[in-house]
Amino acid sequence: MTLANIRTDYQRASLSEEQVDADPIKQFSIWFQEALDAKVAEPNAMSLATVNQQGRPSSRIVLIKELDQRGITWYTHYTSRKGEELATNPHAALLFFWSELERQVRIEGRVEKVTALENDTYFNSRPLASRLGALASEQSQVIANRALLDERVEKITAQYGDQVPRPEHWGGYRLVPDYLEFWQGRSSRLHDRIAYEKNADGVWLRSRLQP
Repeated sequence: MTLANIRTDYQRASLSEEQVDADPIKQFSIWFQEALDAKVAEPNAMSLATVNQQGRPSSRIVLIKELDQRGITWYTHYTSRKGEELATNPHAALLFFWSELERQVRIEGRVEKVTALENDTYFNSRPLASRLGALASEQSQVIANRALLDERVEKITAQYGDQVPRPEHWGGYRLVPDYLEFWQGRSSRLHDRIAYEKNADGVWLRSRLQP
C-alpha cells in the first residue's frame, strides 16, 4: 500500500458567500441539522485541541452537548489532562468532520466553566452507568489494570445505587467562539473555505480563504 496514492475527489457540493448565514452560529446550526438529517455517524463528535504551559498541544474526541449564542458546551473531568491544560491556558480549538457530507468546521475561542446548576442538570440527565463511571474514574490518571476500575464501579454502585452525586471535579466547559471556518470539499483540492472572525466591536467579519 502506498499512502501517497490514497485520495478522494470531493464532488458533493459547493459553498458560496451567498449561501451562508451572516451569523456563524446560525450557519453551524444549519450544517449540524443537515448532518443529522444525512445520518452522519456521530455528528456530535468533535476534536478538542488544548495546549499546556510548555506550548505542547494535545487533542481528543469529545461530544458537543449544547449549542447556543453563548458558545459550544461539553462535559468532562476538570482534573483530566484537558482540564489541567485549560486551567493554565483557557483557549481551545474544535474540529467537526462530517465525511459523508465532505464538510468540516473549525472553531476557536476562549473557554469558561459552566455554572454548577448547568452541571447538575446535565449530570442528572445522564444514564446511570455514565454517572457511576464519572464518579469511579480519575480520568487521565494511571491505573494498574482494568479490574481495579471495575471494582471501583461495583463499590460505588453498592454505595449509591441510583442516587449518584455529581463529583465536584466533573463538569462542563463552554467555548466562546471568536473564529469559525466552514470547509466544503471540492474537486481537485480546490475546496471552498468561508471564515468568520469577531472583531473588537463584537461584529462577525466574513471572508473567503484560498484552499
